[in-house]
Amino acid sequence: MRLTKVLGWPLVLLSFSMVVGCPGAGESTDEDSSVSEVRREIILQFTRQGRLTPDIRGELLSLTSANGLRQYAQKQDEAYLESLPVDGRLCMQMLEKVVGIGPRFSGSEGMLAQQQLLQDYFESHGGAVEYQRFKARNPISKQGVETVDMANMIVRWFPEKKRRIVLCAHYDTRPFPDNDPDPTLRKAEFVGANDGGSGVAVLCALAKEVAKLDSKLGIDMVLFDGEELVYNSARDPFFLGSTHFAEQYATSRHDYQYVAGILLDMVADADLQIYQEINSRRLAPRIVQQVWSIAKRLGVAEFRANARHEVRDDHLPLNQIAKIPTIDLIDFDYPSPQKRETYWHTTQDTVDKCSAISMAHVGWVVLEWIKSQN
Repeated sequence: MRLTKVLGWPLVLLSFSMVVGCPGAGESTDEDSSVSEVRREIILQFTRQGRLTPDIRGELLSLTSANGLRQYAQKQDEAYLESLPVDGRLCMQMLEKVVGIGPRFSGSEGMLAQQQLLQDYFESHGGAVEYQRFKARNPISKQGVETVDMANMIVRWFPEKKRRIVLCAHYDTRPFPDNDPDPTLRKAEFVGANDGGSGVAVLCALAKEVAKLDSKLGIDMVLFDGEELVYNSARDPFFLGSTHFAEQYATSRHDYQYVAGILLDMVADADLQIYQEINSRRLAPRIVQQVWSIAKRLGVAEFRANARHEVRDDHLPLNQIAKIPTIDLIDFDYPSPQKRETYWHTTQDTVDKCSAISMAHVGWVVLEWIKSQN
């Protein structure tokens, strides 16, 4: 994806003292600073996720060791994940398997290995897998004639349904971490945990739930190849797979209609904050309203009901070429709007920066949206 525009910093909703308390209100002023920092991080994390109850806060303030705080937080995380309707642990397992393959850029051995892994997985959950194959010019071809074999993966549920929705993500990784702050690492290995892996992982968990639905609509999951087969951002085209998919849908004869779509991109950030993407608001406002209303009803606090970024992503060809109203769920502030550094397109985009709860929350909202479309 490409970032077009960033809006101003969001207002701070809670003061720091309201979140972590003041000295004398349950915590000592002379306790070890590392313990205070661990407590602060856990409280802020639980607050962002909408999980900080008075009882949990009181317990965190009573614990006096970093290890005790971490163990308590982990126990709370496990219990919370158990309560969610979309399996965040499965999301993390699939993310680890995909990232464990290594780089998965278009045409690579890693991409082929990923395709086999995902095909086996989706078929085991009742999905009908097909490939939409095409070729694209190799951006680093010296002769200008070499091509790269590309393949969008399409997984269908309820293929007899004529009115359908599309859930999508890109499953290729950028060839190199060309945004790394260390210039010597910009040709290093890039595994794309959040950017490339997270949307795939959430779709894998949703597949398990979709198969159980009594849906009036058909459901297609599409994994786009070539979202960023890009070595030079000023030269190489983005969105190869989604453009091909949109063109085929717009120009070929078919007896079904896509009525709505959701794109998942960079949805695993441990500090998840999903704002309403500006192009999504403009091109598919009804779906934006539906999704954020569902998130509010569920109490999924990571969905922020205001705009922040304008992002060029795979949803644009779907809206502009295929005329499928589609929104982009994306947290472009990776890791946080409050930090100047970014893990995007760097060697730091690794599994340890991702959260099972973040992916489970996104999957939960999407699942409830699917149910609401009946």
